Amino acid sequence: MTDTLPIIINVTKDLLDKFTNIKSVSNKLEAQFNFQTLTANWYGDEEEILTIQLSLETAASFEQCKEALDRVSNRGVNISHFSDDVICCCNEGEQQLLCTIAITASELELLTLQPTLLAGYIQAKLRKVLNLIAQQQSLASI
Repeated sequence: MTDTLPIIINVTKDLLDKFTNIKSVSNKLEAQFNFQTLTANWYGDEEEILTIQLSLETAASFEQCKEALDRVSNRGVNISHFSDDVICCCNEGEQQLLCTIAITASELELLTLQPTLLAGYIQAKLRKVLNLIAQQQSLASI
C-alpha cells in the first residue's frame, strides 16, 4: 500500500514535451518540499493534514484553468490569486489546496535559452508559492 504525500507536483504535458528533465526535477522537488514541510511541523495534527497539489502549466493552459475556476468561484470554492501567474483554490472546510502555477511566455523563453536554469527556477517559484500558503494557513515558512 502506498500513501500519497501531502505535496504533489503535476506538470502539464506541453511542459513535459518541451523540457525532457522537468519530470525528474519535479519529483526531486516534491520529495524535498515534503521533507521541508514535515520538519517545519506543517502536519502536527494527523487528522487535519493539509494536502497541496501544485500544477505547473503553460500560459495558455493556465488561462484555461483560470476560466474554469471563475465558473465555479461562487459554488463554495475559495480562490486566492497570489499573483498574475498563481491561483490557489480549495473547497470550503477542506484541507486540500489546488495551486495552478503558470510558466509565463517570458519565463518559458528564458528557460528554453538557458535550460540549466530550469531546476533552480522551478524550485524558487514553487518555494515562493508554498511560503504564501504557509502565510495564509499560519504555518512556518520553509
